[in-house]
Amino acid sequence: MSVFKVERVDYLNDKDSQALIFLLDAYAQDPMGGGEALNPEASARLCQDLSRIAGAASFIAWSEGKPIGLINCFEGYSTFKAKPLLNVHDIAVLAQHRGQGVGQALLKAAEDHARHRGCCKLTLEVLSGNAPAMASYKRFGFAQYELDPAAGQAQFMQKWL
Repeated sequence: MSVFKVERVDYLNDKDSQALIFLLDAYAQDPMGGGEALNPEASARLCQDLSRIAGAASFIAWSEGKPIGLINCFEGYSTFKAKPLLNVHDIAVLAQHRGQGVGQALLKAAEDHARHRGCCKLTLEVLSGNAPAMASYKRFGFAQYELDPAAGQAQFMQKWL
């Protein structure tokens, strides 16, 4: 079991930006991340772009000076509550560090940030076949989104542009 600490990412700090790209690329290459490496052009500009997005917040879990987990979040807005919300866009833990509380600690960092920002909720999407991640999110307190059980649960959809 590893000992680790979670710190907020400074997108313009070389160490932080290299760690973020390393972890995000590891996630992208995982079957649950699509199974393909990040595009080099996107990797080259990602942290610079993130530094210009006011609602972006990322946290890295470090163990013995090495990055082992990442969470990327973006602030949105709940029109029903008239308050901000925080969406977990990416969460990744290196395979050898899974099951050691790293994901829960990253979620806690995101929750603390959201509470500090006055957010009304955390949101995320997860692949239905990713049972370990779904169990972790449920353990943290996430539940399927529904307004009325008769109307069903929300489904995440996309359209590439």
